[in-house]
Amino acid sequence: MINYQSIKPLLFKLEPENAHHLAASVLRLPNICQIPFNSFLESHFINDEILNQELFGRTFLNPVGLGAGFDKNATMIRGIQTLGFGFTEIGTVTPKPQDGNPKPRMFRHIEEETLQNAMGFNNEGALKVIKRLKKRFPFSTPIGVNIGKNKVTAEKDAINDYTHLIKAFDGLGDYFVINISSPNTPGLRDLQNEEFIGELFKQAKVLTKMPILLKIAPDMEIEDAVTLTKMAVEKGADGIIATNTTIDYSLVKEPKEIGGLSGAVLKKQSFKIFEAIAKELYGKTTLISVGGIDSAEEAYKRIKAGASLVQIYSGLVFHGPDMIMNINKGLVELLKADGYTNITEAIGIDRK
Repeated sequence: MINYQSIKPLLFKLEPENAHHLAASVLRLPNICQIPFNSFLESHFINDEILNQELFGRTFLNPVGLGAGFDKNATMIRGIQTLGFGFTEIGTVTPKPQDGNPKPRMFRHIEEETLQNAMGFNNEGALKVIKRLKKRFPFSTPIGVNIGKNKVTAEKDAINDYTHLIKAFDGLGDYFVINISSPNTPGLRDLQNEEFIGELFKQAKVLTKMPILLKIAPDMEIEDAVTLTKMAVEKGADGIIATNTTIDYSLVKEPKEIGGLSGAVLKKQSFKIFEAIAKELYGKTTLISVGGIDSAEEAYKRIKAGASLVQIYSGLVFHGPDMIMNINKGLVELLKADGYTNITEAIGIDRK
């Protein structure tokens, strides 16, 4: 096997987006030729009964998933599984194809183990992604579908983009994620208000039986985040994902004035928002934590705070794909050390 740390200096000589495309090319290969990757899957995929849980009508063999933004067009689903992820989230998908923001639009902050991206929902559009999902779904591990509005769609018409996507992808995933928290589409975060969310879930819940989750930003005031997510659950949200990227550029030494930061610098704020929401909503809905998770200890902290699942993304860039296996193995050890026989016994233990 290739040691990631030995090739990381070479990858980091590439522009971040080019490095992403290279990784994506490798991860698309198992969709074409599965057999050579079976041994890698068997060695990296942790399926210990202590990590198994039932959510959204599916079995999650382990709680570590890939966050949205990596597999925007559903081209890498099997490849992502070979890395050891217990679930994946495709997208963000918009109704129409769009190129996203001008390049360069992705940057590394190596010292801070942080990415800054201003991609802008670049994707091939709903029709192409649906065509791929019809060939792949249902899959052996759960798939979430992250949806957003097109950049050219006016704020007053935004709800139509979301309802269109819900109808179009109905039955082609295990859950939906409403993305109104990316900082890279003008005006998108303005939709993080009670009126829009209330009306969206009112319409969405009659369009699909698939679970629908809401993803929020880490830059909201704590009180506002709690109020909004509480209302969303009351209106029918089946879960909350906290959080998206941050626009607090003071967290890195040499920031660009565009996009959002993810990775290690998001850890503190992401957890702060998540814990506040969990104090209010644990036991009332499914909670997923994302932002700065790069170790079993950090994942376990989120789980004990109330997260049923965790997601990672930026940590892969700095620590490599073995991180997924290491987090899951570490979680098994931590759970057993605390005397638990299943992860569900530890979820939200700090709330009890």
